[in-house]
Amino acid sequence: MKDQVVTKKILNWYDLNKRTLPWRKDVSNVKRQYYTLVSEFMLQQTQVSTVIPYFNKFIKNVPNLKTLAKINNKKLVKLWEGLGYYSRVRNLKKTAQLIVKNYNGKLPSNFEDLLSLPGIGNYTASAISAIAFNKPYIPLDGNIERVLKRYLYLKKEKDIQKDNLIKKKSIFGSSLRSSDYAQALMELGALICKPINPLCNQCPISKKCKSLEKKDFELTKNNKKNIDKYFLLKVYKKDKRYLLIKNTKFNFLKNLSIFPMEELSKPKNFSENLNFKMSNMNMNIKIKYLKNSKKFQSPHWVDENKLDNYMLPSFTKKIVKYLEKN
Repeated sequence: MKDQVVTKKILNWYDLNKRTLPWRKDVSNVKRQYYTLVSEFMLQQTQVSTVIPYFNKFIKNVPNLKTLAKINNKKLVKLWEGLGYYSRVRNLKKTAQLIVKNYNGKLPSNFEDLLSLPGIGNYTASAISAIAFNKPYIPLDGNIERVLKRYLYLKKEKDIQKDNLIKKKSIFGSSLRSSDYAQALMELGALICKPINPLCNQCPISKKCKSLEKKDFELTKNNKKNIDKYFLLKVYKKDKRYLLIKNTKFNFLKNLSIFPMEELSKPKNFSENLNFKMSNMNMNIKIKYLKNSKKFQSPHWVDENKLDNYMLPSFTKKIVKYLEKN
């Protein structure tokens, strides 16, 4: 199967089956570029179905780069609340400010310029270049990686390394419709070549798929080790209100409201109350109730029954809910 045949089959399938997504609306070039920027930041480590309502609300309140560059930080984080990975939204605003300052308010189309902006790495720069500017890039997201691994039957540890996958993706060829083609490959992975039970009978390129030929769809994953960390979380409660502080100490949830916490180094006889997965960190949390809260310089107290009135990360909200149940 020649590259152009693969390309044509995938694009034909996409034209008939693509999802209607808010960032794919038929809008002006400037809006499409802005929609692509916002959606790509939101979609980092987050599923499409989760992002859709956040994207719609965000665009309604922050319709363009100039508004984003000037928006109040509290309002901005409130719009992002629940999406997690808050460094993304801080970088998104910084990026908007630099675009307004250095690029006359227009998203740069040059790949190196995109890479220089906060929060934009190789993948996001590739996605923006392809989707927003119709340049011949294939951004290697999880969906496209999965299609590639199965299509070529890449199973060995060395075969699934990122460098090798970047080389191998040329098998998909290219198209003058680079914007549609990048999205078509992502869509193929999301809707057809799913992690479990792929729909091979609906796949436009199944005839030459080596995994289908071998009837083996298991995926070899890179061994990314989870790091175990241990924390003592301190609870101060007064009149149905909990004491929170601004997090300036830990790299996660930076500058957001959390319970006072301290990291413990390889504690003995650690009996955890809670466990959270955050990126590749496995957080083991032990809760301790305390009374003397005078040592905190600028604490703020939140009412357990009015959590939605505050700008809180879901991490903090979940802990409050756990405390109320226990």
